[in-house]
Amino acid sequence: MTAAGLRVAGPDAQRQLASLPLAILLLAPDLTIAGANPAAEQFFGQSLRRLSGRRLTDVLTFGEARLAERIGDGETPVSARDIDVVVPGRGARQLDLTATPIVDEPGWRVLSLHDTTIEAMGEDAGGADNTILRAPEILAHEIRNPLAGIRGAAQLLARKAGEADRVLTGLIADEVDRIAKLIDQMQTLGRRTIAPVEPCNLHEAARRAVAVMDAAGGAEPPIGEEFDPSLPPVLGSPDGLVQVVINLLANARDACRAVAGPRIVIRTRFASGLRLHSPRAGKPVRLPVELRVSDNGPGIDPAMREHIFEPFVTTKKTGQGLGLALVRKLVRDMNGRISHERDDERGWTHFRVYLPLAAEADARRGRGGGEA
Repeated sequence: MTAAGLRVAGPDAQRQLASLPLAILLLAPDLTIAGANPAAEQFFGQSLRRLSGRRLTDVLTFGEARLAERIGDGETPVSARDIDVVVPGRGARQLDLTATPIVDEPGWRVLSLHDTTIEAMGEDAGGADNTILRAPEILAHEIRNPLAGIRGAAQLLARKAGEADRVLTGLIADEVDRIAKLIDQMQTLGRRTIAPVEPCNLHEAARRAVAVMDAAGGAEPPIGEEFDPSLPPVLGSPDGLVQVVINLLANARDACRAVAGPRIVIRTRFASGLRLHSPRAGKPVRLPVELRVSDNGPGIDPAMREHIFEPFVTTKKTGQGLGLALVRKLVRDMNGRISHERDDERGWTHFRVYLPLAAEADARRGRGGGEA
């Protein structure tokens, strides 16, 4: 018996569209949105009901104005890569875009959007950060010994000094501790070894970080939680995840400290369609889980936003510029990625951490795939 002439039953078109990781929009001749799949709803952060009837240019601001005009020509296919857009409420993104006319339906077209923002945050091209930060790892031992001697001498002097001079010896000890802490951070950034990863409960790590923050500096402003209880375990380092969230929450508290009615929110959700091309994993890795830390502070200086994850870049008067660089390293060691967005319209700053699922890593190992 041959298969010739037989039609194999399968999922209908609606189910197929719903399963695609790409954001898909159905556009009417006047560029209003007539349909959207679940990935598009997640990309825009809006339901189909809210998207329907809105013009494409209301939900996407193109960096190149002529591109919108080309999409408006319903008879010509359009394909563009690495285009810059702004999504209201979600900030700047980088996309691959394809607009395809629908056969026998003049003016109608299907628009596919592939968010390449995560791919843009791929592996470091030349390992420049690690090269810069190798010296502290090599010299740390030699530096620590004299530091310990200076601290010990300060403590001995404090025993014999008067009350006024103890202030100075205390200052010496505090500065030694500060330098030692800085060396620890530099060593972590320059370290080539990667902490082992395992299945982690993201919400347990987040709540532990919140508890540490509350214990260290009080519960003001309170940290709101918007957790998706259906999230499965992610692949990561439990301690690394806690440290990442602590650093992001600490920055959020500093950012909104002087704001009337300060607010911080930590949120988790699925973010389907995000993939990372990782040479270390040997194949594309999906990053379907998003952890977001948001604050309603004034935001980062626009001139600094493209450099905030680089070592020694800071907008704080007393900062060393290592906190976000360390966060990025920890997230990348877990095969994840982190991004920063500023929503000036609503007055919020968002840091988004994208992580792989533990179950998918297990499945790859079961098929003989590489470790993620």
